Amino acid sequence: MNNKFKILLLSVVTLFATSFKTAEEIKWVDFNKGYELAKKKNKIMLVDVYTDWCGWCKRMDRDAYAKPRVSDLVNKDFIAIKFNPEITGVMYTFEGKSYTGEQLAGAISNHQISGYPTTVFIFPKAKKSEVVVGYKNEEQMANVLADIKQKFYGKK
Repeated sequence: MNNKFKILLLSVVTLFATSFKTAEEIKWVDFNKGYELAKKKNKIMLVDVYTDWCGWCKRMDRDAYAKPRVSDLVNKDFIAIKFNPEITGVMYTFEGKSYTGEQLAGAISNHQISGYPTTVFIFPKAKKSEVVVGYKNEEQMANVLADIKQKFYGKK
């Protein structure tokens, strides 16, 4: 191949490769920081309640949270929080009270966590919350996010 053709081919490949939008990873924060951000920015908290030993939690990270459709929605409209209630030695603040991880899990879910993963949505401004128990794939989580946005913000 001559050099001009190689340059043209390389340019076309580069243009093609960069023309696809790549999703950003979800910007996860810890609970205390996320709670303050949600209040400040008037956003819904998406609290991914997980444990280190939970296989379905790891699968949901791969099958839902790592997908561009879901990560774009989460980054745009939610404050994303990773929360492992089994971590000891950490105190969390919620609505003016201090909690251990296990206590906080009960407080934010109204003691509705029956397994992992569980996703808790909290809208501090409106004092609304909703608990979604169990694994969700990409399509299911995208639908959940749209439903929560509709319920809490009144828009899709």
